[in-house]
Amino acid sequence: METRKLKIRDLTLRDGQQSLFATRLSQAEIDKLLPYYENAGFYIMEVWGGAVPDSVMRYLDESPWDRLRSVSKAMKGKSLLSALSRGRNLFGYVPYPDYVLRGFYEEAIKNGLNVMRIFDALNDIDNVKESIKMINELGGIADGAVCYTVDPKAPEAPKQGFFGRLFGKKAAEPEKIFTDEYFVEKAKEMERLGAKIITLKDMAGLVSPLRAASIISKLKANVSVPVDFHTHCTPGYGLASSIMAIINGVDILDTNIWWFGGGSAAPAIELIYIFAKKLGVELDVNMKAVGEIREHLLDARRSLAAFDLNKDRMPREFDPLKPLPAEVEAIVDEAIACAKASDEEGLLDACHRLEAYFGFPKPNELVKNAEVPGGMYSNMVAQLKALHAEDLLEDAMALIPMVRRDAGLVPLVTPTSQIVGAQAVNVALDRKKGQPDYSNCSNQFISLVKGEYGHTPVAIEESFREKITGSPVGRPYDVSSYRAPENPVMEDLGGCKLAKNTEEELLLALLPTVANGFLKRRRQEEFAATEAAKPKEVKAEEPKKVEEPITGPTLKAPMGGRVVEINVKPGDTIAKGDVLLVYEAMKMENDINAEFGGKVKRIFVAPDDVVNTDQVLIEFE
Repeated sequence: METRKLKIRDLTLRDGQQSLFATRLSQAEIDKLLPYYENAGFYIMEVWGGAVPDSVMRYLDESPWDRLRSVSKAMKGKSLLSALSRGRNLFGYVPYPDYVLRGFYEEAIKNGLNVMRIFDALNDIDNVKESIKMINELGGIADGAVCYTVDPKAPEAPKQGFFGRLFGKKAAEPEKIFTDEYFVEKAKEMERLGAKIITLKDMAGLVSPLRAASIISKLKANVSVPVDFHTHCTPGYGLASSIMAIINGVDILDTNIWWFGGGSAAPAIELIYIFAKKLGVELDVNMKAVGEIREHLLDARRSLAAFDLNKDRMPREFDPLKPLPAEVEAIVDEAIACAKASDEEGLLDACHRLEAYFGFPKPNELVKNAEVPGGMYSNMVAQLKALHAEDLLEDAMALIPMVRRDAGLVPLVTPTSQIVGAQAVNVALDRKKGQPDYSNCSNQFISLVKGEYGHTPVAIEESFREKITGSPVGRPYDVSSYRAPENPVMEDLGGCKLAKNTEEELLLALLPTVANGFLKRRRQEEFAATEAAKPKEVKAEEPKKVEEPITGPTLKAPMGGRVVEINVKPGDTIAKGDVLLVYEAMKMENDINAEFGGKVKRIFVAPDDVVNTDQVLIEFE
């Protein structure tokens, strides 16, 4: 009997670094790794999309297109290259018209991309169908991703009357929406539209081992294309659920290489390898070449120490091609026995002991119990810290199920997880101030309830929609109203245009603010190079300007982000509570209010500036 082979999608260079190190892996570090990747034999390498186009421009001042080209050139077609697209939202956070989608897909495929994994935060098929169609027409491989999520827990019933106060029973369980059949039907719809791969995308790592077994087996029985399983280890299910996916016939598994695996990322391929070998499944990968990548990946991780929450607690080194220590082999055997017996508790316990042995981060119990993505939780913490309201975290977390139900039971994935989390914080603040729920709503939450993000899994109550948006009627986003950002002529830089080719015009259309700064720096460099080549005039040296020291009260950035707008200027008199500036952090726009009245003396930032936590923004008289 022929040995079953398991294909691997390596996430290290995209989702791995995004999950663990804020997408800060530079092109220079990637270039060092690529020669070792060439012969690793990964079926697919995820290298683009997601947060990459935004982050490499915003934080690394690098071109997303150069990144894709460099990987494609190095791999020479030996592994398929994939990217992650949010469907109608592409790699950004708003719906884009078809010509922007097609432009990006066409250029990406032209520059070496093979597979586009397409998902929608609401699992709204209308938001992915055009992307699936376009990718197929352009010669790419459409990978339809169904987002895994769970039904919120039932709320506590009001404790009324003697027996209610005595027992405080839970309210009746509402009807389950996110059943196995829900995910299977979404997958079948995507296959009918032309998806050549179906992925169960568990971005929060919330699918438990037995649930993974159940859904994967049903997907295998109901779709004819290969099935891929994507999960994360944040709440402690990742490794165990991946084992159950293998046992239940998954065709492709998403993994990271050792130093970029575990924690809030996908499982490490090295651990998957030892389990697959015991199960009689062959990993369709050159593990010797993986070892070479692993050796050089350690230096890449060390270069990311500023963004590494576990830099002082890294995993111990491990080579899966060497004999296993006896204690490790015993744990692996125990885990497999539990998996085959459907003993979920025993399987999880064994996997957690194995991960502890190797020094991977412990399961995040808060994320597990609250059933929310880790990134959503950290965003809420940052938001409350910025508002000096950290004491409301528990209240805000408890409000997530209510906000989610009111907003149509949306899955918790970017951007809906951030929208729901931020709104739960707003409601907690409303209650603290004695105001009615939803007295303050973010623009993104209003857009979600209005229908601009698409169809929610459950219809939103008309009365709630009217309360939030002013109208009981849902209104989808009209992409015909999209206006392409201006591509101005840079008169001060020799009369060139800001974006000088199709690739740059697409970046401007995708992320206008970020691309504007990135492209302006490119034009400035080109202009400076041209000017440097010209004969120089000798000018008298001007006296250096001495910077006046800061002596007055200051406003500091509560957390790192980007300045969106400034509402004051030097000389303005402001009152306590005035909105001084707006900045973007954690993919949300935040107001910074004056904590006291006074007069503005100096402003140290400008729109589009990226600022660090505690950086001085404004000085007052």
